[in-house]
Amino acid sequence: MSTETCPLPLADKAREVVSALYHSDSRRVFATLVRLLGDFDIAEEALHEAFAAALEQWPRDGIPANPRAWLISAGRFKAIDAIRRGARMEALPEDYEERYAAEGGDPARAETEELEDDRLRLIFTCCHPALSVEAQVALTLREVCGLATEEIARAFLAPPATLAQRIVRAKAKIRNAGIPYQVPARSEFAERLDAVLRVIYLVFNEGYSASSGATLTRGDLCAEAIRLGRLLAELQPEPEALGLLALMLLHESRRAARTSPYGDIILLDQQDRTLWNRALIAEGSALAQRALVSDRVGTYTLQAAIAAVHANAPNPEATNWNEIVALYDVLLRAEPSPIVELNRAVALAMRDGPAAGLAVIDAIFQRGELTDYRLAYAARADLCRRLGRTEEARAAYLRALELTEQEPERRFLERRLQELVG
Repeated sequence: MSTETCPLPLADKAREVVSALYHSDSRRVFATLVRLLGDFDIAEEALHEAFAAALEQWPRDGIPANPRAWLISAGRFKAIDAIRRGARMEALPEDYEERYAAEGGDPARAETEELEDDRLRLIFTCCHPALSVEAQVALTLREVCGLATEEIARAFLAPPATLAQRIVRAKAKIRNAGIPYQVPARSEFAERLDAVLRVIYLVFNEGYSASSGATLTRGDLCAEAIRLGRLLAELQPEPEALGLLALMLLHESRRAARTSPYGDIILLDQQDRTLWNRALIAEGSALAQRALVSDRVGTYTLQAAIAAVHANAPNPEATNWNEIVALYDVLLRAEPSPIVELNRAVALAMRDGPAAGLAVIDAIFQRGELTDYRLAYAARADLCRRLGRTEEARAAYLRALELTEQEPERRFLERRLQELVG
């Protein structure tokens, strides 16, 4: 009997390709359809119509040479057909059909603008200053990254219905205010950049440490955030754009070592550093250094500098905790916040001992801050454990468990509790 693998029949292969494209390229297709059609909801409908048409036609006719362009063309013409049937005509400009039906050429090509990337145009639209910060983040996560409303709601600790309404209102405001779908002009680029950086960082964080669910990370979100970060850094190499890209690359360099083959969390000092991506570390460190020598060092750059110290230590014992604490001191002055103070406390505990870090964490709690933040209780539990204060450690671990919705974190905390008993 032959051991060669038989090729999939055309129909099965086509359906497999459609499914793979939906997961890898649907947001790219959507972004271009927004550009071509000028409306989020019409573009969303066109996207699903295009993939439905592909599922029907590709198994019969074969996979096109340029699948993404085929999907964009199919979606555009499906939308135009709907307009011809009278759908939404009252909400669109009178020349809408003629303007887009007459457009020639490959609709997958980018228009001649400063940067040829439709998703970058889309993220600047979603982060327009006319929208609230909450709306900017929610809309970007939904429309640029394709997160479900329920996932965004968990990240915001808000009811799904509330997030859905927030997204609906944001899209309506973009449509009614005529907010342009474009990268802003150079004259206003800098002031618009901060909002975009904030949103990209939130997207990366959701991928790097998922707010809930069965896995610690979502590589697709990390990759998308890094891709957008690269585009921003190439378009306008402002220090903070470089700093954010450096920070994401340095964190991403350790992702393969952060979990066991079974999906369990592996702490930084226990990670197999041979699994760290040295190319990303080198690139991220160089970007961080480039941003640090500028005259506008911001919070992303300072965080990247801290990450670079960790990433370039050959082993845990070689970590320069003096430098890390000093960088946190600067970061705390630049961005006074209890979370930065908590992270500094953990570094302080590594430099000066667990009692020093615990005193800072207890002072944060005494001010009534971070009382519902699971990582604050996990940090307090660890320091109490190291000090032999077992009952306090147990109480803090239990409180962290109550606040945790991520399964790998739950397993980690449960193991810590069991170790206390042992």
